[in-house]
Order: sequence, then structure tokens, then C-alpha cells
Amino acid sequence: MECKSSLDRRMFLTGASASLAVAGLASVVKPAVSDARTLSVAAIGHTGRGNFGHGLDTVWLHNPDTTVVAAADPDAAGLAKELKKLKIDRGFADYRKMLADVKPDIVAVCPRHADQHRDMVVACAEAGVKGVYIEKPFCRTPAESDQIKAACDKHNVKLAVAHRNRYHPTLKVIDRLIRDGGIGRLLEIRGRGKGDRRGGAEDLWVLGTHVLNLMAYFGGDPTSCSGVMLQDGRRITRHDVNDGAEGLGSMGGNELHARYEFSRGVVGYFDSIANDGTKNAGFGLQLVGSEGIVTIQCDKHPLAWLCPGNPFQPTTEARPWIPISTAGVGQTEPRDDLSEMVSHHGAPAHDLIMSIREDRQPICNVDEGRLTVEMVCAVFESHRIGSQGVQFPLKERENSLKNL
Repeated sequence: MECKSSLDRRMFLTGASASLAVAGLASVVKPAVSDARTLSVAAIGHTGRGNFGHGLDTVWLHNPDTTVVAAADPDAAGLAKELKKLKIDRGFADYRKMLADVKPDIVAVCPRHADQHRDMVVACAEAGVKGVYIEKPFCRTPAESDQIKAACDKHNVKLAVAHRNRYHPTLKVIDRLIRDGGIGRLLEIRGRGKGDRRGGAEDLWVLGTHVLNLMAYFGGDPTSCSGVMLQDGRRITRHDVNDGAEGLGSMGGNELHARYEFSRGVVGYFDSIANDGTKNAGFGLQLVGSEGIVTIQCDKHPLAWLCPGNPFQPTTEARPWIPISTAGVGQTEPRDDLSEMVSHHGAPAHDLIMSIREDRQPICNVDEGRLTVEMVCAVFESHRIGSQGVQFPLKERENSLKNL
């Protein structure tokens, strides 16, 4: 099954629906449609196994188009704490019973442990929900993403993945900068995780999926991948593979290097080394052009910086890093709502509501979620076959480290 993302049609804002959706996020507290009914929201969490994620449950409290009505958590103490936080009284130990009894319009699938995501989303779709907002990583394997995609398509569920940087309005400014030749020819994309104790496969899953999503946004759909996974400088073997943290499945190693080819003719790289000494400053990506570099720092404000000039030409002249705001390169940031929009999920929540009402796909949708999972698992498959290149869509739909 081919995984065709919607990224290509948005690089230069040629997708009218997506452009209007982003523009409409200028005020996340303004009702999307004044005569539309309020949508009910329920949250699924699991205390001790990913909890309620990074604010996916509370964002709906601040949107006038939604009302939070229920929460589910099999841990009694965790559920009591969550009900108090959401200021509601309908709590369930079993999320399936909550879906049946409450019949919410939107469900926030909050646990960070990805091994629960497939079952939760499929249950939501079969229960008749209209929209799902899901924590990343999306799921554990391409096979699981296929099942989620099939369920959402069958029941017309709009699913959005919490890659919140994907909704940042500064991306449009960078699009225009590239289009207008502001960094010359885009030569390559370089991405990194946080490079903390989780370096390698865990970093690729937990932080790297944010970066991979943005790499594909700028580069287009990946067409091939080659990668290597290392433990203290040597290639990992089956003896290094273990059942990874946060329900992510088989993983191993403390270092990882991957190379991707993208449909727009750009090559991208993702690297992660445990305890690399960067103090997390590498988390994000660099767009390397013949006449400049744009650095995108995930989850930070400002999001992006420009260093003009040929990056391969030594010079004794100073090359300052110039901040890029939503108003342009070197312009003072005119907006005071970016924290609410991006860091606190206001923009993704608003867009999901609009996608339900307009019967369109969210900006960071199920296909983009599937693509990040394939990009991760492509590294595992390439390593398994001696770091040869593998093509997209992947033929291997499981985590191939199990068969290393």
C-alpha cells in the first residue's frame, strides 16, 4: 500500500485549503464557525505508561468550540488527578466503555507509550468519533499505521498527529525565503535529535519523528533510505536489540546515522549520538543552501535563524545568525500567541476542528504520521540488510530489528 503524504502540495503554499487553515490560526481563541455546535472532547491516558502526554488533554479547555466531557485512565489515582485537572466528573477505567457511553466528537489519545496507540485509535474510529488528536510517536510499525489509516478512512475520522512545530506559521516564511532564492539552491537537509542519554534509536523515535516530519515537509516524500546503528562505535547485532522504552518495540544501540533521498531532489541526513555534548541544542534541522543556512530549532522561540553566505566558503567576516519571525527575516516578532498556538497545541486543535467541519484532512494528518513511522523503520531495515538502501513505501511493514 502506497503511503502518499500531503506534504508535496504544501511546500510553497499551493494547497489552498491548507493555506487557509494555517491563516485561520491567527487567533486560536476565536470560534471557527459561530453557528456550529460545540464539539465534545474526551481524553484517554494511562498513568505510569505515558500518562496524558504533553498537554493534549488540556488544550481543549481553552477552545470555545469544544467542551471536555470525560477522561479514561486504568489507574484510579491517576484518573482522580486527571478529573480534577480537567474540572470534570465523568471518569472511566476502560476507555472503550467511555467511548460507548459518552460518544465524544473528538478524542485526545494522550499516552506517550506508542504500543497502545493502534488499539486506541481503531476503537475510537469504530465508536464513531469525528476526530482524533494523538501523541507522538504515532505508532510502532508501518503495519500498525496501515491499520490506523484503514480505520480512519472507513469511518471518515480526521486524525492529527501532535507534531506541533508542523503548525508554526514561521514555516511559511521559510518557504518564501527558499522560493525567492534567499539561501541559493537548497543542497541538503541535516537533522538531529537531542543527543542526550537516549541517543540512537530511542532518540530517533521520541524526538526524531518531529524532525523527520519537517524534513519531509521541505524535501518532499522520501524515496529511499540507508542507515547504520552503532553501539559504542560498532554495528549492533541481535545481542544488542532489546524491548525499548515507552512501548516503542525492538531497538538497540547508542548511535545512529541515516541518509534519505527526497522527491524534490534533496538529500537529508539524520544523526543521533548519545550524550553528544550539544546540550540538546542540535534538536531540529538545518536547511543547507549554496548561499546560506536556515536552522530550525524545534520547540523554541524564535523557531528559526538564517546565517547568510556560502557555508562552504571560509571568510574572516562575521556571519551573524539572524532570527526569522512570522513577519520575516530579521523582523521583530509581531505575534504574542505563538506559545499558545504551538507549544500548547492551540493551532493543531483549531485545525482539527476545522478539518471536521470542512470535511478535509488536518495539516499534520494520518498520512504524515505514517510517513514518519516508515522513515524510522526504514533505518532499521537498512541496517538489517547491511546498510543497503531501501525504497519507499517499505515492503517490510514490521520492525525488522526483531529479525536482525
